[in-house]
Amino acid sequence: MKIRWQVSTNLAVVEAICDILDNRRPRSAGRRYRDLITFVADRPGHDRRYAIDASKIERDLGWTPRETFDSGLARTVDWYFQNEWWWRPIRRERYAGERLGEARKGVA
Repeated sequence: MKIRWQVSTNLAVVEAICDILDNRRPRSAGRRYRDLITFVADRPGHDRRYAIDASKIERDLGWTPRETFDSGLARTVDWYFQNEWWWRPIRRERYAGERLGEARKGVA
């Protein structure tokens, strides 16, 4: 199956990740990962969607992707599950998950 265009909003990507997590590592008491989504004021210039058009590389180089967007996303989530040794120290020591790139009040 060839996919010419894959267009997703940021929310659709997050929801897809949540669905994968629900399947791979369900939360307790039947809660869904989508319930953790919170909406915040958007940053100016922040991407609202992602779009891929692979037709030029397919035409010029004969390249076709091995993965669909969904299968690639699932494989990425699985990689993070299998490689906690790599990302856990970063989360613990350098980045605790706080929102980055947001202008602080009173700072231009």
